[in-house]
Amino acid sequence: MHLPIGYHRFHQNKFINYQLNRWHSLGYSRKDDIEDIGSKIRTFKDYVSEFTLASKQAIQENRLKEASTYLRASEFLISPDDDRKIPTYNKFIQLFDQAFSDENFERHKVKYAEGFLSVIKVPSKTSEVKGTIIGCGGFDSFIEEFYRIWDFFAENGYDVIAYEGPGQGGSLREYGLPFDHNWEKPTSAVLDYFEIENVTALGISMGGYWIMRASAYEKRIKRVIAMPPVYDWLEMTSPINQKIAKWMLKHRRISNILVRLKMNVTILRHTINQALFIQHKKEPIDAIQWMLGMNKHHIGSHLIDQDVLLLGGENDSFQPPQLLRKQKEALGNARSITERCFVESEHAGQHCQIGNIDLVLNTMLDWINKKGRNPSQEQRPI
Repeated sequence: MHLPIGYHRFHQNKFINYQLNRWHSLGYSRKDDIEDIGSKIRTFKDYVSEFTLASKQAIQENRLKEASTYLRASEFLISPDDDRKIPTYNKFIQLFDQAFSDENFERHKVKYAEGFLSVIKVPSKTSEVKGTIIGCGGFDSFIEEFYRIWDFFAENGYDVIAYEGPGQGGSLREYGLPFDHNWEKPTSAVLDYFEIENVTALGISMGGYWIMRASAYEKRIKRVIAMPPVYDWLEMTSPINQKIAKWMLKHRRISNILVRLKMNVTILRHTINQALFIQHKKEPIDAIQWMLGMNKHHIGSHLIDQDVLLLGGENDSFQPPQLLRKQKEALGNARSITERCFVESEHAGQHCQIGNIDLVLNTMLDWINKKGRNPSQEQRPI
């Protein structure tokens, strides 16, 4: 299955347009549907209702994989204080499992703290198993939405274990685990559960930060891919804004007032509310503190001694290329560093290469194959 190529103008709002392209690029949608949905969206409320309607229509037409994608898209912008949030997630999981029932994947729950981590394993689809890849998404992502990525690596000989850390997907919604930036802890729990010793680790979007942090402390990771890296959010802003951000953390009361005043902007309100939702927090300043918790001191770049692949896009407005460059400079002890910044002419210059996922998948696969297989390869029936 080849994924669609091209970053399209589905909507005039850049944030909404990116989201529409995201669902299209990941492989389980129809372009005509996305164009129709985009033409009807004026507000976030419209976005939720139009994707909900599209999901219902796809169910009626027995297009269940597309229906599950549209329901996930709808859940994405449902506010955490909306009573539909959790029921929509539960319905999405049920629909996803029904839609992908013909696929060879396993659901696991890994004991962690006072709950469980939500995990999917997609076994290799070849007789020769080249190794194991573990992967995670970013911010408030679900492992299911990246199924085509996990399946691609399985088709090419790798066992794939995709997991949601605390604060993500089912780990938060089903098992109540709030967010923790120390990603080595859930990563180690997953590696312990599956009893694996030599893995390639992939972090998508903000997961590119957390997987680097995990690699600094978890040496069963031998190769690490940040798609893309964050390194430190403050490194992409001016010295004045850096001082303002640090001042805000020291003056919580007034900062809460200031942030609330700016939350009339829809995108900022969504981001703040989601950051609070994944932490089980309520004060807006806690969202700022969460964001700034991803920084050059916490990530432990000097401890990363594995092979590293840094991926980025020249037009990435979420995690821009300067963060990739700064992360590369900080990796003084890495075994090797490979970087690739995709460009607009490749249709891959956007965040996470939305517009040409096939290109980035093949780039990662070539790198993983070159950096070596796991020593304990096995033969088994397909």
